[in-house]
Amino acid sequence: SSLLCCNPCPQGRARGGSQVAQAPVAAMISQFYVLSLRGDTIITRDFRGDVVRGTAEIFFRKVKFWHGDAPPIFNLDGVSYTFVKKNGLYFVATTGQNVSPCAVVELLSKMAKVFKDFCGVLNEESIRKNFVLVYELLDEMVDFGHPQTTNTEHLKSCIHNEAVVVETPKPMLNLPQWNPKTVPSNAVHRPVGPTQNDSRSKKNEVFVDILERITVLMSSNGVVVNSAIDGSIQMKSYLMGNPQLKLALNEDIQIKNQTLGGPHGGYGAVTLDDCNFHECVDLQEFGDMRTLSFYPPDGEFAVMNYRITGDFRVPFRIQPFVEQQTPHKIEITIKVRADIPEQNNGGNVQVTCMLPKSTATVSNTLGPVSGQSAEYLANDHKLVWNIKKFQGGTECELKSRVTLSTAVSSNANARKDVGPVSMTFEIPMYNVSNLQVRHLRIAESHKSYNPCRWVRYVTQSSSYVCRF
Repeated sequence: SSLLCCNPCPQGRARGGSQVAQAPVAAMISQFYVLSLRGDTIITRDFRGDVVRGTAEIFFRKVKFWHGDAPPIFNLDGVSYTFVKKNGLYFVATTGQNVSPCAVVELLSKMAKVFKDFCGVLNEESIRKNFVLVYELLDEMVDFGHPQTTNTEHLKSCIHNEAVVVETPKPMLNLPQWNPKTVPSNAVHRPVGPTQNDSRSKKNEVFVDILERITVLMSSNGVVVNSAIDGSIQMKSYLMGNPQLKLALNEDIQIKNQTLGGPHGGYGAVTLDDCNFHECVDLQEFGDMRTLSFYPPDGEFAVMNYRITGDFRVPFRIQPFVEQQTPHKIEITIKVRADIPEQNNGGNVQVTCMLPKSTATVSNTLGPVSGQSAEYLANDHKLVWNIKKFQGGTECELKSRVTLSTAVSSNANARKDVGPVSMTFEIPMYNVSNLQVRHLRIAESHKSYNPCRWVRYVTQSSSYVCRF
């Protein structure tokens, strides 16, 4: 029996037409599966049958009992395991061949993105309810271990199963009621293909997210030692007819070591260290007008990625103090000030601080701001401080009285075993870099064609650390 392969033939041909013998191309992956955080196998596919069965259980046991975080790639008994973790799910590939680890990680990330595009939401419930659709996508994306395509636009033409829409979980924050000019963030979680029991008329709309992840390292007196912004303009289009879009950014944007036309940046201008654009973007008008033109592909995609390492105003200032009261008692004070406009606020704020291993008891005192909680996790020797809503322009304070089982000789020695302080947060409708979308125009001549345009700014912490 012969196997028809869609990949380019690994055999080359000489000028005279005779074949030149080459080593056979190694298979890409042998098995693929999706696991839950409990270790349940939700999706499984054995492409080649050259790796022993039961690897899903072996993988989960190894990752669960790994000291610290497991690396994305490891080898066990001659089998290479590669995985990515997204939204509480493990996407895993195994192989007995010597394949490119980066290629497999990229394949798994693209597969997870395709599942999200077609299911609308990427979580355990959506994968379980759409398992027939997921298996159909899997068969189109990978053939006998070789990747074929992970392009949502290409897959849309050969997928026939309809998606079962799953509601996104509601956030824990008590957010204010949406006004007519805003839309809930879960409106973007809609499958790109047809859906079951969807009697509602599909809205003609486009979503743009300016997402910035910031990395900050501070000294104990609040001075910024190192800082960087990793930003991305994400877009998801549900426009009928796939018209051309024109996305205009700040007129004074500059890129280091590049000369752009138009107005030159003065004080307060946005200067990018580097940036890259999606393959569909036409940069003809970017040099003079800072305008990106493109026909949006199906699914979610990054129009532009950028990085900034210059000085910027950090959203939160952290000031930690350690004071030794007795040889067995120290007092830790952590002050956090929100240097963002009063109309903005930080959500899901969590401040953590490592405490000495000799910690016996911890007593916490919180400031007057409501919605706070603090606890000491003895197994991790970690102090965790949660703030539900951190209003801009305000300050929060935590005092922890720590009793130690072994004495410390001086204040300097006490400080060595404490810290650093780490912080995670999310600030909606705010971005640190001041990169703005001036307008989003849709090249469609019909007067009746009036789609909705939704633009959202989100700032998240990537690594936000303050040393003692």
